[in-house]
Amino acid sequence: MSQTEHSTPTISPVSISEQRNAAVQRRADYPYHFPKDRRRMGGKFTVEEGAQRLLRFFYLERRLGQGLGSWTLTIPDFEVKLETGRHIFWHFDAAKRLRDRLFEMEIRLPQIDSYRDAEIDALLDELLSASDTPELLIGVHLVLGRAIEVAYRHHIDDTCPVTDAPTIRVLKQVLLDYEPMLEWAEQAIEAYVEGGIEAPRLERWRWHLKSLLASIGGVTGVEARTPAPTPLRTDTTPYLRGVIPCRDSRFDTFYHTGDYNVADGAPRYEIGSYEDQRLRFIRTQRDEVDAIEAFGTFLWDIRFKDFKAEYDLARITWDEARHTEIGHNSLLAAGYDPYEMPNRLTSSTCRGPMEPEFAMAEINLFGEIGVLKTIGGLIDEARSRNDTLLAHISDYVRADERTHVRKGQHILKVMTTLGMQELELRTRELFTECLVSLGAVKMDGDLFTLDREEIERLVGE
Repeated sequence: MSQTEHSTPTISPVSISEQRNAAVQRRADYPYHFPKDRRRMGGKFTVEEGAQRLLRFFYLERRLGQGLGSWTLTIPDFEVKLETGRHIFWHFDAAKRLRDRLFEMEIRLPQIDSYRDAEIDALLDELLSASDTPELLIGVHLVLGRAIEVAYRHHIDDTCPVTDAPTIRVLKQVLLDYEPMLEWAEQAIEAYVEGGIEAPRLERWRWHLKSLLASIGGVTGVEARTPAPTPLRTDTTPYLRGVIPCRDSRFDTFYHTGDYNVADGAPRYEIGSYEDQRLRFIRTQRDEVDAIEAFGTFLWDIRFKDFKAEYDLARITWDEARHTEIGHNSLLAAGYDPYEMPNRLTSSTCRGPMEPEFAMAEINLFGEIGVLKTIGGLIDEARSRNDTLLAHISDYVRADERTHVRKGQHILKVMTTLGMQELELRTRELFTECLVSLGAVKMDGDLFTLDREEIERLVGE
């Protein structure tokens, strides 16, 4: 039986009249009239019952973050890829807050991290089997996201506002991210429909997923169950993440080189000049859309190995989405139409099909460390020239990259048991093979392996 306000046995109070009367007088004499606490004791859940619901909430948030990560390569539309990078972190941040609260409710961290639910997994696999990005957004946001939001609000209403105040605070903090996320999703779906995506197809998919969610008892798992819809897409084709990076039609893309001057056909400024380095840095930030794809994909590929590694990958994914926004907005501030600048696909083309430990090593051991080698001098030069735009953005990027290098060491240890030397050599070999196959590197005679500096230059971060 649930512990409710109606289950308490009746025990008559025994007051001493002198003490009660004195208390009344002391209150009357007290000069300050503070706001009254309108909360009342009583809720539907015991600690164990509340924790079971929160454990399911945690698992849904973790799975949504992982699942969105698996789509980062496949989403073509620029704004949607950026928002997805942000939403990945929001879901993992929600998962972390719930995980911390569960630990306070006497659930051991290994028990939390090892929690699995086969019905939720099946729902997520079907949701991720969307035929395109609009269907993905329908499932993630307008079906499951909306249902989670409602479940959180109901939990806030149903749990005890006094004894379980920490849970209420956690859920209210999470809902601060849900509100703009779901509002954006509604507007994004409207944009797709206005642009020609068939609304009846999206509505049919929405109804299919709502029916599937209802068949597993909804978000909480305790709602009345209905028959599952048939057939499921996953009945015939198991879900697999994509490996090919996609861009929308506004972009002119290239992958045969990592050098912007080569891709452009001619240098815009004197090669090696400050102006050349400045524009390259800004364009590199805009093209960190490929880093959203990389870190999001890693999240999927190492799912359930280590929660801290997943959380750090989610945060880095959001950082890379911010870097992309920084680059895009800085191109505007520098007087360019961002879409006039060809977008570099070299990195994602190589990393997409690659085992995660080697793709991660390329970013962490080559890309991010490579940035830190040169960015200090660029910041000093920008400040000496009073170039406030570049000094401002590069200062923040440097702080992020330092953090990513530190976090990357733990993530790599989760991904592989290889020693650093062996990992670095194999990464160089794989990227050499990829760059040769793309035509970014010409083979003259004997086999060779690019050194660290050449990979930094040709792949770029």
